[in-house]
Amino acid sequence: MTGEFGFVEPDEADAPGDEWEDLDVDEIARTEADRIARRQDDEFDEFRKRIKDTEQFKVEASVFDDATLAALYKLTRDGHIVAFGGPISTGKEANVYEALGADDREVAAKVYRINTSNFRHMRDYLEGDPRFEGIGSDKKKVVLAWVRKEFANLSRARKAGVRVPEPIAVQRNVLVMELVGHADDRARRLAEVDVENPETAYEVVREYMRRLYSAGLIHGDLSEYNLIIHEGELVVIDLGQAVTVHHPSAEEFLRRDCRNVASFFSRQGLDVEGEAVREYVTAPDPEPAAEPDPDTDPNPADRAGDGDG
Repeated sequence: MTGEFGFVEPDEADAPGDEWEDLDVDEIARTEADRIARRQDDEFDEFRKRIKDTEQFKVEASVFDDATLAALYKLTRDGHIVAFGGPISTGKEANVYEALGADDREVAAKVYRINTSNFRHMRDYLEGDPRFEGIGSDKKKVVLAWVRKEFANLSRARKAGVRVPEPIAVQRNVLVMELVGHADDRARRLAEVDVENPETAYEVVREYMRRLYSAGLIHGDLSEYNLIIHEGELVVIDLGQAVTVHHPSAEEFLRRDCRNVASFFSRQGLDVEGEAVREYVTAPDPEPAAEPDPDTDPNPADRAGDGDG
């Protein structure tokens, strides 16, 4: 031994494993999150470029701002939208686009405009709705609440047995729902067709109104322009403004719906009045017939015949 090598004393060495104490796990997590975020940013940039280069979207800068594109991007990542088609309808408050959803299903993407939407009109229907308290006067919050409201109303209407477009997903100012009809062969509004059997159509509309009311909803803007016919079915659309029966203006909206429906079907030759429609819509559901108790009435058919002889 030359003395060049030797053992250090135990108290001079770091305790075993101390080298891990200096490892910043949070920093590693942040680095991984940054890497994922950068990748997603790159994917989003590619998505945005692809959408903005698409012919039908080049003139839609007022609709497809970066926030809306981010919402659409999230819907595509979640599989609710696979591909986009052209516009089905355009309006001041929203544009509706044909799209391809999961399992090659045709869907509609309804994109609300935040900058040009009539948010004061929207507030009339939101204020007093217990589901959307505290929205205030912030325009963006009002529009985003409106989109969530339409999704919720469609969901409730379907559960009540009303034929409406099936809601699929909602993200910020974009609502994805069932496409009723096709973009090149859209379903016709009731106002656009010759009603072959107005009696049956009236009974269906009246029953839909009753079911909505029983589920705690009033359409609020029902008319022949918000009813469409597709494959022999009447479909109720545009439920964004629908309010609960507890809304301060619920009765006013209901009476207006009833007048609109009565007015349309009166022009079809039926003897219909708005008040009669309202009475039917708001009438309590009939009590189901009581079933006989087998313990006290073992043979109700025999009892029904007692006294005949």
